[in-house]
Amino acid sequence: MRIAVGGIHTECSTYNPVLAGADQFTVVRGSELLAHPNFQFLQAFPGEVRPVLHARAIPGGPVEHATYQAFKAEFLDGLRAALPLDGVYLAMHGALFVDGLLDAEGDWISATRAVVGEDCLISASYDLHGNVSQRIVDQLDLFTAYRTAPHIDVIETQRRAFELLVGSLQQQRRPGVVWVPVPVLLPGERTSTEDQPAAGLYADLDALSAQPGVLDVSLLVGYVWADEPRATASVVVTGMDRGEMERLASQVAQRYWDARNDFSFGSQSGSITECVRWAAESRTQPVILADSGDNPTGGGVGDRADVLREVLAQGLTGVVVAAITDEAAVDRCFAAGVGAEVTLRVGGTLDPSSVPVDVHGTVQHLCGVGPDREAVVQGAGVQLALAARRRPYHNLSDFQRLQLQPEDARVIVVKSGYLSPELAPLANPSLLALSPGVVDQDIPRLKRTQTQRPTFPFNADFEWAPAPRPSARMDRQP
Repeated sequence: MRIAVGGIHTECSTYNPVLAGADQFTVVRGSELLAHPNFQFLQAFPGEVRPVLHARAIPGGPVEHATYQAFKAEFLDGLRAALPLDGVYLAMHGALFVDGLLDAEGDWISATRAVVGEDCLISASYDLHGNVSQRIVDQLDLFTAYRTAPHIDVIETQRRAFELLVGSLQQQRRPGVVWVPVPVLLPGERTSTEDQPAAGLYADLDALSAQPGVLDVSLLVGYVWADEPRATASVVVTGMDRGEMERLASQVAQRYWDARNDFSFGSQSGSITECVRWAAESRTQPVILADSGDNPTGGGVGDRADVLREVLAQGLTGVVVAAITDEAAVDRCFAAGVGAEVTLRVGGTLDPSSVPVDVHGTVQHLCGVGPDREAVVQGAGVQLALAARRRPYHNLSDFQRLQLQPEDARVIVVKSGYLSPELAPLANPSLLALSPGVVDQDIPRLKRTQTQRPTFPFNADFEWAPAPRPSARMDRQP
C-alpha cells in the first residue's frame, strides 16, 4: 500500500490588500513532513508513505499567483515521482484564495486527480471554516473536517482522514462523497463550537459518522471573508450507502439552517468605545479585549491601531496591547535600544484604510532577528508590543517571549476573534470589539460581488430545503 501526503493550508480574506508571498509560508518537504508534529502519526503506518510537500501560512490576504503555481508544480512533480499510488492524503484548509483564481482548492485537488488517475483514492481534511464546491467533491473519495472552533482537534482530524483512507484501501472499498451547500454564511466568532447552537450540532457528528454505510459526517460553517461563489456553509458526508448519506446530509443541513438566527457572539460584544469603557469599569481582571476586525488568524492585516487610539483617549492604564504590526516602528526601537525614549507613529503601514497613532514611551524589550523582530514600548500606562511581521499573540508563550505578564495586567488587548484555549481561561471577563478591518464582523455590510444569492444574512427572508449533491465519482458507481 503506497500513499502520498501533502497539501496547502491557509485562509485568505479577499478584503485584505496585502498579497501573501512564499516568505509567508512554512514549507515542509519529504522526510521533514514525517517529523512535523502535525504528521508524526504517519510514522506508525505499516505501508509506504511518500511525503511530498505541505505549505502552510497563517491567514492573511490572497496568495500571489506565482507563489501558488510554484507550490502546486512542486507538489505535482513529487506526486509523479511517487507513482504508482494507491492513495493520496491532502491536508488542506478550504479557504485558500489565489490572486486571479477562483476555487483554488478545486484547482489543486483537480490537478492531483489528473496526475494520480481515476483508480487512486484521494482523502482530504479541512478546517470547518473551509469552503466546498462541486469541483472539489467531484475529485474526492473521502472527506472530513475539524469539529472544534477554537481548533483543538487538528491532528485528530488529520489522523482520521488518513485512517479512513487506509481502512478503505485495506478493505478494498470505494467510498464516495455527498454534500449539501447551505445558504448561510456566518463568522467563526458567532459559530464557535463552545457555544450553542454549534456545540449541539457538532456534538452529534461522531454518532452520525458511525451509522451503517457511513464513514464521516462533517459540518462546515464556511469562510465569510472570501468573496467567491463557493463561500457558504455545507455538510459533507463520506460513505458507501448513498441513500443513507443523502439522508444524513439533509438532516444536518436542515438543522443548521433552522438554527441560523440563533448564533451569537460567545463574549460580550460592542463598539471599540463601548468595550474600552467596559474594561475601565470592570472590577475584575485581566479583561481580555479582542480586536476582532484585525484578527491575523482570521485573515486580518494586523496593523490597525483603532483600539490603541481609544485606550489612550480614555486614559485606560495597566494595559498590554499585543500586538500591532509595524516594521518601521520596530526598526526605530532597535535603533534606539532598550531604555531609550522614542516617539513613534504606529500602525497603518499595510492597510491604507488604517489610521496611525502617535505613541511616546520607553523601549522596554527587544527580541528576534530579521522579519521576526519584536519590540515592547511602555508609556502612558500601556505596554505596546510591536511586530515586524504580522503574527498572532494567542499563546502565553507569545507574551513570555516579550517578558510580559498577562496575568498581572488590568487589560489585555489582542487581535483575535474568539479567544484561544490558552487565553480564554485567563479572561475575567472577555470582551469582543466589533472593530473595523478586513475581517469585519458586521457581515451584511461587506461588499459582495461573487456570493450566490440568496444567502443569509445578506438576504434575510427566503425559503430553502436541502438538496444533496453526490460527487461525480459516486455518480459513476453502480
